[in-house]
Amino acid sequence: MTEDVRPSPAESARRAVALAVPDPQSLRAALDATGYLTDTGLTTALYLALRLPQPLLLEGEPGVGKTEAARALATVLGSPLIRLQCYDGLDAAEALYEWNYPRQLLSIRLAESRGTALDETDLFSDAFLLRRPVLAALTHPGPTPAVLLIDEIDRADDDFEAFLLEVLAEAGVTIPELGTVRAAVPPVVVLTSNRTRDLHDALKRRCLYHWIDYPDTERVIEIVRRRVPGTAPSLAAEVAAAVRRLRTLEVQKPPGIAESIDWVAALTLLGVERLDPDAAERTLGVLVKYREDHDLVRDRGLAWLVGAPDG
Repeated sequence: MTEDVRPSPAESARRAVALAVPDPQSLRAALDATGYLTDTGLTTALYLALRLPQPLLLEGEPGVGKTEAARALATVLGSPLIRLQCYDGLDAAEALYEWNYPRQLLSIRLAESRGTALDETDLFSDAFLLRRPVLAALTHPGPTPAVLLIDEIDRADDDFEAFLLEVLAEAGVTIPELGTVRAAVPPVVVLTSNRTRDLHDALKRRCLYHWIDYPDTERVIEIVRRRVPGTAPSLAAEVAAAVRRLRTLEVQKPPGIAESIDWVAALTLLGVERLDPDAAERTLGVLVKYREDHDLVRDRGLAWLVGAPDG
């Protein structure tokens, strides 16, 4: 009788990840191939999150690419991206699971019509379990780990942060009717925060940390051209410069990369090849999302925004 030496699912997943991204340079190239451009700092943080493995907390202004980092990581691994959008009042049950009560009721009635009986074990079994994002990520079978994106954790309250500690520390959760569920293939966890409030130290201790800055103009141009194929180089450069000017104003919602991409897409759709005050006026709503910000931009001048000679 020979001993079974097959690797566990977790070990198989670690090997698959190591094969896909053997070093930070390989990860950067793979992310680049998905259209997500990184710098050395972010690449290193993502690589360590994959290979240690350890949860990664990404902070930065809205629109700098925190969510896209998780999406690109999932693409590189060939894994599902499972997203949990946080909000005030989110509780553990909404993140974990719920029981399919209509299906349970239907099964009870069907059993009664057949003269059979269902006990509690039958009703609270896997067949009636609706997995929400955290449980879905923990029970993902592989071969590569799922990427669990816990988006805008700063919008959730303290109790939800406390719940996450068990998930991050144990890669498992307790379901009263089923017992403890531990991940055979622990997910890669990426948390994002816009810093609307400070997170607790206990959560931060369990995570790697990286702050994503708004990229420089050259990188913005490159990102925009990749995300909006066919964009004229001059238009991408003019939009990148205009967005950077706008970010110097004290607007309520500074535009990020996402708004820059949307603006170029809108201008391209309208057949605009060069950014001028008229084009900016017609499409300002793509870039600026508050009336007060519109007034601020117009007071400063659309010619200034687009870099026109008389601006």
